[in-house]
Amino acid sequence: MKIYTTHTTGILDRWMRFLGAMLVTALMIPAIAVSQSSIVNLGASGDFVILAKTGISTTGVTHITGDIGVSPALASAITGFNLIAAGTYSTSSLITGNVFAPDYTEPTPTNLTTAIGNMQTAYTDAANRTLPDSTELGAGNITGKTLTHGLFKWGTGVQIDAAGVTISGSATDIWIFQIAGDLTVANDAHVTLIGALASNIFWQVAGQVTIGTTAVMNGNILCLTKIAMNSSATLNGRALAQTAVTLIGNTVNKPATVTAVENIGIAPREFALFQNYPNPFNPSTKIQYYLAKPAQVLLKVYNVLGLEVATLVNGHQEANSYIVQFNSNEGGLNLSSGVYFYRLEAGSFVSTKKLILMK
Repeated sequence: MKIYTTHTTGILDRWMRFLGAMLVTALMIPAIAVSQSSIVNLGASGDFVILAKTGISTTGVTHITGDIGVSPALASAITGFNLIAAGTYSTSSLITGNVFAPDYTEPTPTNLTTAIGNMQTAYTDAANRTLPDSTELGAGNITGKTLTHGLFKWGTGVQIDAAGVTISGSATDIWIFQIAGDLTVANDAHVTLIGALASNIFWQVAGQVTIGTTAVMNGNILCLTKIAMNSSATLNGRALAQTAVTLIGNTVNKPATVTAVENIGIAPREFALFQNYPNPFNPSTKIQYYLAKPAQVLLKVYNVLGLEVATLVNGHQEANSYIVQFNSNEGGLNLSSGVYFYRLEAGSFVSTKKLILMK
């Protein structure tokens, strides 16, 4: 009887240990899966809207909101901006922000070394995420699809045709796209956001990124090679390239940010008004803005004399990302070429930006 009791106890003990291990494993699986969709930490590279190793060039009338930088290439590798030196940085009439290069005075060289290192680390982080929610979606062509949050992986390149793609979710959702080949956004294609924030979208691309003429791209591009934007294309996000970034009369806007709030997680904190695209335009352009919470919204266009030209939005809207089209020929406007301004009022948030009509 004593031997039987000892044997039974041993069996029960082993079963308890086995079931305990199974329980621990079961509890660990969701935690691992969730971690794959956690935000990619850009570190100091996130301070830049464009960051490259070998050069940044532009032709045509480009408009950039945010800082740009190169390293280890020198300031001479930043071309087309007519830079005005200012010690630790330069400025340009094409940039609402500053320009940094390693041949400027300290602490710029040290800061750039850190930023480039952080950019490479972020690329590796995004590339090494496992347990994708989707693999080889659309055989590499995601045109016409609506993508909810998660980790997406392709062993090939990815194509977005003119019909575009929609990224839909909340302001706290994360998207990571792992692309082993090139990323090609066709002419006039739009990556449209519904509820999502560009700052929470990460395109990790091993090949080249090409954004077509008049296309609209959203998100942070982490590219192992070159990022090329064609004429009048718009990027709401960041172009972080481990070779060069080339621009042709483009609009590049640093994305609206989110802030970690204690006991809540990541929550939107900012309203944002983005640069219109295309800009200059004729006859129509699109204006995008983000509401961090519900608000009474007023969006108007004014001429250089401060006279109201058009009211585009006047009413209550929920927290979300919105795109509004402005046509200079509609409603009998027949506006002449020149500089105009659009102004967004949403609750206590007020922002004004310039747009250019060129006939």
